[in-house]
Amino acid sequence: MRNTMSRRGFLQSAALAGAGIGLAAPGLPAVAAPSSRLGWRLACCAYSFNKLSFYETIGKVSALGLNSIEGFVWQPLSPDKPKVLTDGRMSAADRKEMKARMSDANIRLVSTYCNKLEEPDASRQVFEFAKEMGMEFLVAEPSAAAYDMLEKLCTEYQIKLAVHNHPQPSPYWSPDVLLERSKGRSPLIGACADTGHWCRSNLCPVEQLKRLQGRVVSFHLKDVDSFGEKKAECVPWGKGKGRIHEILAEMKRQDFRGVFAIEYEPYKPENFDRIRECVAYFEKVSAELAG
Repeated sequence: MRNTMSRRGFLQSAALAGAGIGLAAPGLPAVAAPSSRLGWRLACCAYSFNKLSFYETIGKVSALGLNSIEGFVWQPLSPDKPKVLTDGRMSAADRKEMKARMSDANIRLVSTYCNKLEEPDASRQVFEFAKEMGMEFLVAEPSAAAYDMLEKLCTEYQIKLAVHNHPQPSPYWSPDVLLERSKGRSPLIGACADTGHWCRSNLCPVEQLKRLQGRVVSFHLKDVDSFGEKKAECVPWGKGKGRIHEILAEMKRQDFRGVFAIEYEPYKPENFDRIRECVAYFEKVSAELAG
């Protein structure tokens, strides 16, 4: 009898594959995807679709077969609500709707980029929002004066702080500043390693990751078309100077178990197809590294 699969079954299978759950022939047990066996999860930064609303973005991410997303706090919730931003100031009704939309799309909001976290009350509001949404970490670029306050919030809410690096002359362009500010602090504080920005700052990403061992919380993983150029442009993983294969091999060596978020910028309509290439490359290299 011919083996057929309904469209619904195909979509369910694609969703499972995107979640890192391997598929098997009928009657055989499923096998975990290579990245899952390494303890890795692949997410997409909503900033890759920053000209779209959050609801439009989760549609894109779901269509990529992924089920994790990193938001950013100035993204409009929907085309119908352009003034409602996806941050801690959302109403209870909008939060409920947002969670329902993500559930329907099988999407989890693992983190959000919130730039600076400085003022205690506003920072607590962000952590409360993160807890309600089930986030694992927050991505920010705080000043030195905010670390004591943020460390207490991280401990209270058990949510990590991933400190992001923009290119030189941004304060965190080199790991030196984060290593100094996190010295002796909770392991809940670490790096959101933006590998493309390191390349733009003429820093080898693999060497920076070695320096940050034990302090890497998450990634904004990028491949770029040139090294040492501030205006280097994103390219699909494995096609540029970003040493993506070496980065993944290094994180296997470090026994990293966490989130690699694809950030492909600036936004262009073709970003969807470029990100799809990144997803395929990630699983290909993961398979090699998983043996």
